[in-house]
Amino acid sequence: MTGRLWGVGLGPGDPELMTVKAARLIGEADVIAFHSARHGRSIARSVAAPYLRDGQVEEHLVYPLTTETTDHPGGYQGAMDDFYAECAVRLAAHLDAERDVVVLAEGDPLFYGSYMHMHKRLADRYECEVVPGVTSVSAAAAVLGRPLCERDEVLTVLPGTLPPDVLAERLRTTDAAAVMKLGRTFAGVREAFELAGRLDEAWYVERATTAEQRTAPLADVDPDSVPYFSLALLPSPINNFVAASDAPRIDGEGSVTVVGLGPAGPQWMTPEVRSAIAAADDLIGYSPYVDRLPDRARQRKHGSDNQVESERAAFALDLARKGSRVVVVSSGDPGVFAMASAVAEVAAEPEYADVVLNVLPGMTAAQAVASRVGAPLGHDYCVLSLSDRLKPWEVIAARLTAAATADLAIAIYNPASKSRTWQVGATKDLLLQHRDPTTPVVIGRNVGGAAEAVTVTTLGELDPDQVDMRCLLLIGSSQTQTVQRPSGPLVFTPRRYPDGQGAG
Repeated sequence: MTGRLWGVGLGPGDPELMTVKAARLIGEADVIAFHSARHGRSIARSVAAPYLRDGQVEEHLVYPLTTETTDHPGGYQGAMDDFYAECAVRLAAHLDAERDVVVLAEGDPLFYGSYMHMHKRLADRYECEVVPGVTSVSAAAAVLGRPLCERDEVLTVLPGTLPPDVLAERLRTTDAAAVMKLGRTFAGVREAFELAGRLDEAWYVERATTAEQRTAPLADVDPDSVPYFSLALLPSPINNFVAASDAPRIDGEGSVTVVGLGPAGPQWMTPEVRSAIAAADDLIGYSPYVDRLPDRARQRKHGSDNQVESERAAFALDLARKGSRVVVVSSGDPGVFAMASAVAEVAAEPEYADVVLNVLPGMTAAQAVASRVGAPLGHDYCVLSLSDRLKPWEVIAARLTAAATADLAIAIYNPASKSRTWQVGATKDLLLQHRDPTTPVVIGRNVGGAAEAVTVTTLGELDPDQVDMRCLLLIGSSQTQTVQRPSGPLVFTPRRYPDGQGAG
């Protein structure tokens, strides 16, 4: 006969959250084993203290180190393996003496817990049983009052010890997440949430359910204040409406929200847009834009060609009438040569009068390109598209002439395509009738993306063959200046005009 080994989960910290079975076993055990750092203070023992009795043997298992710095020939892992082997020998001696041993474990014994190392070493020799406990993840969701998962959402639990880029990739592709093991990893974890474009959805929970409990938006937490017993939580996107306090809540029988993703990656997306996307049932848009969004099991993606805007709008509105929360995605801002106008035009038809329609702004491509060189749009400017698919070239030429004679800086969208190869040259010739050849011109290609390229030239030297559909052109006014600096050219349009009149 031997004693019995119990791995007992204590829950997240509040002794009242311990199970009835856990409390009973702790009171009945011959031996109580618990871990602590070298300072000797054991959180597990303090949680179990109300249920201990006089006369019990206590095995205090003190970790030999708390960081990955060690002189052990096997490194950190080697030192920990030796420690767990020693602990197993100590517990085995009690079991062989027919003493029942309870190993205390914060949270759940088999969820990032130290008990599992005893279980792996002793379960094949002794009768063992694990008593589950409330995990810190469940406790964090409870104290925040935010559901972890709903319907077919996916919850991912991750260790904060992963490299930030690896962690970010996991965060991009899940609905909800909990990131454990913070403390000294917190800066990297915060970076990962930022890289994933989900920092404003995330919450920080420290010592959940205890007297020292603390919660805050993850973005607001000082890294130097974070202990090991804390976690980062990304709650259910359907229910997480408070992380960005001004984000719209999309509720009701159905709705259509048209959003702008910004010009490139998740770092260009606003928290308001991220919240709307996370809460959506259906995502609709031009396929390359829809593909920029993470795949979530509970969401349906509907990508389509870029020449079916009216059909796409009607499809979105029809889904909303059936009760779906629909998000229609555009690059940049949805109101700038994008889907907001197309959806509004169809929504104006009587059959869609009862469908809720929202439009959420995004950063425009013009703003993105301008930011790369300074402030070429610092004064009055206009925005034009060179695409003659929806309006005749005569209208475009008239508007270019008007902008040139009014001495406005000009942001030119859709300058060229595979089938439109002559408009940039025609635009250059037209503008040179009103602008000096030395007028600064900025060519921005794929700004914010991996293939970003920004070129500063002049109107006279502009080569139309350098410009394609992935580009945006900025044409300066008569006051726009280019200054050569060691870090590259600085282009700006002063806010004050020569006659002394301010720009407002």
